[in-house]
Amino acid sequence: MPWTDITRLQHNRDRLRYPTDLTDREWAVIAPLIPPAKPGGRPRKTNMREVVNAILYIAGSGSQWRALPKDFPPVSTVRGYFYGWRDIGLWQTINHLLVCATRELEGREASPTAGVIDSQSVKTTESGRVSG
Repeated sequence: MPWTDITRLQHNRDRLRYPTDLTDREWAVIAPLIPPAKPGGRPRKTNMREVVNAILYIAGSGSQWRALPKDFPPVSTVRGYFYGWRDIGLWQTINHLLVCATRELEGREASPTAGVIDSQSVKTTESGRVSG
């Protein structure tokens, strides 16, 4: 994607609270993938966009969970959603969908048809022979 005046405006993060926060467009892509609240019990009060923003803050800044700023939901809440979504494969699903969408925007097939593996990517035995 080439940088143009339009794309620079679309991807400008100056007006966001943190550079890792989702824009409205980004949230619109991810929001339908967030699992709904479980039936029964108390209604969900936590803002899911803020949970995702908190997770992206931790991932983007390299901070520890306990260093999560206070303007996000409680650390225990964010961590619970992160691990729950990890366990159901939500992060892999989001990544796969975003990669496919990006490839299509670039005019390529959604899924790659070939890959390259070199000696730095695949480790073999010390002697260089694959054991079998």
